[in-house]
Amino acid sequence: MSKCLPTNFSWLVFRFTFIILVAAIPATSFAHGVAGQRFFPTTFAVDDPFISDEFSVLYNSIKMNDETGGPRVQTSSFDIAYSKRILSNFGIEVDEQYKRLHTEGDGTMSGFGNLGVNLKYQFYTSPEHETILSVGVSDEIGKTGNHSVSDPFSTISPAFYFGKGFGDLFDSSSFLRPLAVTGVIGPNFPTQNTTTDDTGVVTNNPTTLTWAFSVQYSLMYLQSVVKDVGLGRPFNRMVAVVEFPMETCLNADCKNQTTGTVNPGIAWIGKYSELGIAAEIPMNPRSGATIGVFVLFHLFLDDLFPRSIGRPIFH
Repeated sequence: MSKCLPTNFSWLVFRFTFIILVAAIPATSFAHGVAGQRFFPTTFAVDDPFISDEFSVLYNSIKMNDETGGPRVQTSSFDIAYSKRILSNFGIEVDEQYKRLHTEGDGTMSGFGNLGVNLKYQFYTSPEHETILSVGVSDEIGKTGNHSVSDPFSTISPAFYFGKGFGDLFDSSSFLRPLAVTGVIGPNFPTQNTTTDDTGVVTNNPTTLTWAFSVQYSLMYLQSVVKDVGLGRPFNRMVAVVEFPMETCLNADCKNQTTGTVNPGIAWIGKYSELGIAAEIPMNPRSGATIGVFVLFHLFLDDLFPRSIGRPIFH
C-alpha cells in the first residue's frame, strides 16, 4: 500500500536532512580517482569508476521531443550526490534530483525524482597501468519522488565500471600519454513490466542496457608528467572530456532503439574542488531536440576533511 508522501518544502527539508545526516557519519584507501600518476576527474553523465568521499551538484538542461508528436518539453534538473567510503575500496552513493519539466504551451511540472542509492566496490587499482576497475549495483527507489516527474516503480542496475590511462602504452615523451578512457556497462531492470496512469493508459517499462564511456585528455598530466609545455593557470589544471552516454532498449515497444548524446566539455581540477561545463548534443530525435548543457560543482571531501568525514568509516 502506498503512503501519502510529504510535499513541497517539508519534503525538501526531509531529503536534504537525510543527505546531511549521511554525510555526518563520523569516520574513524584509495584517494579519489587516482591510479599512479593518473587522476580521473568526475564526469558529467558517465558514472565514475572509483569510490570516494565526495559531494557534487550537477545542473542539466535540454529540450526533449515528445514521443507522440506533441509539444517539446524543456527538461531541467539539479542533481545532488554524496558518496561515502565504508571501507577503503567499498562505499555508498546517495543521489537526489530536482526536476522541472516545461511543456510548450501546456505549463510546468516540477518536483523531486526518485531517490537513488548505489553500492560500489573498487576491486582493482593498478598504479603502474593507471587502471581502476569496479562493480556496483544501484536502485532508483520507486514512489520516493513526485509522481508527476518520477516513476512509481524501482529500477535496479548492476554495473561494471572501468578507468584506464594511456601513460603506460606510449613512450615517455609521447603526447598521447595524457589520454584516458572511463566507462560503465550494465542492464537496468524495472520492478514493474507495465504501469497504468490515472486515465487508464498502460505503458510498458522496458529493460535497457547502459553503455557509456568518456575519452579524456589531461593537460594536468601533460604538464606534470610528460613535458612542461609552459601552460599557466588555469590551463595547467584542466582535463578535456568527451562523453558518450548511451542506452539501448532490450525489449517492449522500443526494442533495439538506442538513445544517447555526445558531451564535449572541460573540467578544472583544484586542490579541494572541481568545476566543469559541457555541451549535450543529441545523437537522434529520441535523445533530444536541441543542444543541452551540463554544469558541475564537485567537492573532494577526502582532501577537505582527511581526519574526519573524508576517511573511510572502517580502515
